[in-house]
Amino acid sequence: MYPDFNGLDWQAVREEYSQRVEAGMTEEDFYDAMEEMISRLGDDHSTFLRPVEAIAKGAEFSGKNDFVGIGVLTAVVEKRQRAVILVVFPGSPAEGAGLQPHDSLVAADGEPLVDENGLRRYLLRGPEGTTIELTVQTPGGAERKVTIARRRVTGSVPVPYTVLTTPQGKRVGYFLFVTFADETVDNQVEDALRKMTAEGPLDGVILDNRENSGGLDDVAKNVLGFFTHGTLGYFYNREQARRAFNVIGADINGSSNVPLVVLVGPDSVSFGEISSGVLRDSGRAYIIGEVTKGNVELLWSYDLEDGSRAWIAHETFHPKNHPDQIWEDTGIIPDLNVPSDWDLVTNDTDPAIKASLKYFDGLK
Repeated sequence: MYPDFNGLDWQAVREEYSQRVEAGMTEEDFYDAMEEMISRLGDDHSTFLRPVEAIAKGAEFSGKNDFVGIGVLTAVVEKRQRAVILVVFPGSPAEGAGLQPHDSLVAADGEPLVDENGLRRYLLRGPEGTTIELTVQTPGGAERKVTIARRRVTGSVPVPYTVLTTPQGKRVGYFLFVTFADETVDNQVEDALRKMTAEGPLDGVILDNRENSGGLDDVAKNVLGFFTHGTLGYFYNREQARRAFNVIGADINGSSNVPLVVLVGPDSVSFGEISSGVLRDSGRAYIIGEVTKGNVELLWSYDLEDGSRAWIAHETFHPKNHPDQIWEDTGIIPDLNVPSDWDLVTNDTDPAIKASLKYFDGLK
């Protein structure tokens, strides 16, 4: 990926960290050092996972999440020092307590979930049966206290979906993707498409990738296959050898021709970005939202003997029809710029969703 290691003398970096390790480190100090070393590559994508994190990621890939907590996936809202819910696991304590996507978690047992440096504090998980008092705020509402008992949560990361209606009465399907790391995502999309079209065809589909952290290429390909097909671009390695990104089509009740809007933003990463960009590059989608960060590398996994794992960028992506566009540098630039803060809106008040519905009404 980086013939010059992003300008670093990587052999010197290796020697520096080898000396630190040989001088003596605790296990946690070693993991901290590995994270620090890989972060010096400066690509904002390569990363290091401790053994417990690698196990959790493996469970996520297989759709077999298994943890004790309240049953939500969250994102950090650094500027307001809080966490915000992205999705709620079905049947979880959080669902039972009425928590929903877009709800902010201001505090847990009186402690903020994000520290002054913008780093997540892992306060939601704990021993099964223990309780936690959350300070919750729904967009537009006042803060409230919710007490929840932690318990074991298992299963796939959900793909929320619904049918929205435009001001002119058109039926528009909406999908929220927070990850392509779960191997069940494409099956969930197929089931949802069949359910949403059971009463008639859709007039449009919104694919919300604003919180999509990416994941597996096979999952991304399978999801894309419902809406397009063919060679959509190429991955290039450090020797500039290219590898085609091929998608096999699988139409579900007209999904390969239905008009598309893709929502993107600064938290669209990896295959969350690539999948958005190729749908426009192939002429299938209109993009609304904010410019993405430009993390379109493909990561390779390296497993260490102790169970830890390094993810290192090996290839970068170029679209087929506009190979001169360097998304790694520019990010995905929307056709229509519509800012929104996930923790300050709901689906009903989201300006990006409103703009999408207006776009569909404008189609002939």
